[in-house]
This record gives sequence, C-alpha cells and structure tokens, in this order.
Amino acid sequence: MRVLVCDDEENIRNLMKRFMSMEGIEADTAENGLAAERMLRSNPYDAMLIDLRMPGLDGLEVIRWMRAEGFRMPVIMISAHGDVSDAVSALKQGAQDYIVKPFDPEEVVIRIKGLVEAAQLRQVAESERSEGSLVGESPEMLSIKRIVQRIAPSSATVLITGESGTGKEVVAREIHHLSSLSTGPFVAINIGGVPENLLESELFGYEKGAFTGAVQRKVGLFELASGGTLFLDEIGDMPLSLQVKLLRVLQERRIIRLGGTEPMPINARIIAATNKDLERMVREGTFREDLFYRLNVVRIHIPPLRDRRSDIPLLASYIAAKYSREMSGKAAGFTPEALEALRNHSFYGNVRELENVIERAMIFADSDTIDADDLDLKSASIHQDDGKQDVMDECLTLRDAEKAAIIRSLQRWEGNRTHAAAELGISRRTLISKIQEYGIGL
Repeated sequence: MRVLVCDDEENIRNLMKRFMSMEGIEADTAENGLAAERMLRSNPYDAMLIDLRMPGLDGLEVIRWMRAEGFRMPVIMISAHGDVSDAVSALKQGAQDYIVKPFDPEEVVIRIKGLVEAAQLRQVAESERSEGSLVGESPEMLSIKRIVQRIAPSSATVLITGESGTGKEVVAREIHHLSSLSTGPFVAINIGGVPENLLESELFGYEKGAFTGAVQRKVGLFELASGGTLFLDEIGDMPLSLQVKLLRVLQERRIIRLGGTEPMPINARIIAATNKDLERMVREGTFREDLFYRLNVVRIHIPPLRDRRSDIPLLASYIAAKYSREMSGKAAGFTPEALEALRNHSFYGNVRELENVIERAMIFADSDTIDADDLDLKSASIHQDDGKQDVMDECLTLRDAEKAAIIRSLQRWEGNRTHAAAELGISRRTLISKIQEYGIGL
C-alpha cells in the first residue's frame, strides 16, 4: 500500500510517515498542494491524507483538481479546525473521511486501511459489473429500470421490497452505479446475518476500550460507506433498539461510535431492502413507523420471477454465459424444450433458484446445449409448480413440514445457514433458532 501525505507542517508529515512505516505502508510526503499535484502525476497511490488549510492550493482545491483529473483513490481531509461546515465541504468535494487535529496517528492508519480495502472491493465489483446489470424486458422490469434511472442522480433514501432471491441487491448496485456517488464505495450488510449483539458495532464502529475485547478502534460501515452507498439488506430484521439509532442517523446525518462522545458527519446514501411486509410490522409494533417513513422515500418493488416469466429466457442466457466463462466454455445454449420448461416452472426461489438450476445443468450437461432433461427442475425447488404438496407431504404436521423444508434447504446449500435462511425467507437468527429447536444436525 502506498499513501501520499500532504501537510504544510513538517512534524505532521514525519509523524504519519513513521507510523505508516511501522504498519508496512509506504508513505510519500508533500509540503503543499502544488507539490501534491506533481507527485500525483508521477506516482500511483492507494490513498491520500491532506490538510484542509495550506498556503497556495488548499486541500479542497486539490481534491477538486483530483476528481476533475480522474484520480479516484480515497482521501482523508485533516484540519486544525473542528467546524462541521468544513467537514461537510470536504465530503461534498469528494473526501471519504474527515479528522480534526490533534489526532491519534493509529486511528488515521486504521481509517486509511479501511478505506483502501473498501476501494479495492469496489474495483473488484466494478470489474465484474456485467454480472450485476439489470436483465429483463418484461413490463415490470422496464418500469424498474425507468425508476432507477430517474432516482439514481438524487440522494433520496430508497426502500427495495420483494421476495428472497429476486435481485434486490442487484437493483441497489445499479442505483449506486448510476449515481453521483458511483466513485465511492458500495458497502452492503445483511442485517439478519449478523448477531444482534454485534450489529451495532458493525454499523457504528467502536472506540478502543469501549467494551471488553475492544483492543483498538474499529471503523463502522457507516464510515466505510462515506462518499458512497450503504446497503442495509433485510432491514426488517433490525432490532427495535437499533431502529431508534438508525432513525437518528437518517435525520442528523451523523454517527457516534460505541464508547465515543463526538458525533461524526457521514456522507453515505442509504438503500434498504426487505422481503417482509413492513407496513404490517408497523401495525404490529415490531417496526417503527417513523423509521419506515424515513426509509420509504422512494419504493421499488421487484415482482417474483413467476410473475414476469418473459424475463426467464433472457436471464437464463445471461446466467449461462457467466458460468460458461467460469467453466472454460462449458455448455451455454438451451434447446427450445429447455427454455419452455424454464418458462413453465414457478421458481419460488426466484432468480437465485434459476441460477442454481442452470449452474447444476451446465455441470452435468453432456453437450454444448442444455436440454430439458439436464435441468432437473423437480428437485430444484421445495415447492410444487401446481402449488400442491405431494401425498406424503400432505400427511406431515406443520412442524414436520417446516423441519423438512429447513433440512432440504441446508442440504442444498451444503450447510450454509445464511444462504439457506435467504432461500427460506427468514432471518439467519430465526434459522439458527429453528435448527436448535428441531435438533437438526448436518
């Protein structure tokens, strides 16, 4: 990792260079904005630490020049002044973070590492972005595409609803890609996949010594997503105690780390998603009404795949082409009978189930073209296409049927509880509770 430190105070430059060297980070220094511009033209950097107020070109002017020239590395702005307006200006100009002097060099190194890691993950995602494009020409998908195009340039909070496996994160990534924050990170978290006692620290971070085991400061996802988008998947699984804190973040655009006292501004767009009926949860008192309205500024509903069957051939071809590249040119075409079988299948697991069906078919297909027999659709879903259970299932109690569905899903996902929970439409915590209740062991 290579970082450029730009500050007109020599002691600051030397201090940060020394601390970064101790962490195995190569650091170059520049005494003013003009020197920083010269070094940026001549050397590749993974991140930049720059002072706000310097003689000649100040930090904001350098950031504006960087963004105009196409430099996309993360930038942390530092200043001797704790004015919130300075922080807001820095974040608007493209800085990903803002700290006030005097600061803890160790904290700065932690923040730099976190920002660089997020940037690297973003580059990987962008290089594979063809896998995240919105695919489909049904009236429903065309409507979604129009909405995404319309709202992406704004900063509005978005709520995406739809059954598990319909592609809610794909839509969220498309909004991010088309927004003014596309050069910033896209940070995603599955709320239901994180234990409740860890969720707050994951989102907000914590200070050193905030609790037993907090041996160093941790940067939370709100901070990592600064200058980009934070995607809160399965927002319906968020505990009520954290819903209050999320509401405050949406209202004030500031966070406080666990164990901290100073609020920090954040500049991240919030996109939430759920497969649950939040309106019903509001009526039942399990989801805050005020938070619901804060999240529900723009609503995008993704219909299940069985309600837009005309998209299935396009999606199938798209998925097959992706796996064909991964399998070194393995079968990527479909016979007319295979496509007809796919159209007639209900796909209660939606796009995720379709992807599983095609991946399995490509592994076992004997030719370059997938036939209907290669699809094995009967074992692909826990549901029957006619909406009825077979005779044996009808004889099961509800408890036995639920246990059987959980076992089948866990077997299909080779014990991966997060994927199994998503397929079953429940949170990971609920799945773990059910596994313990039924004594399931795989």
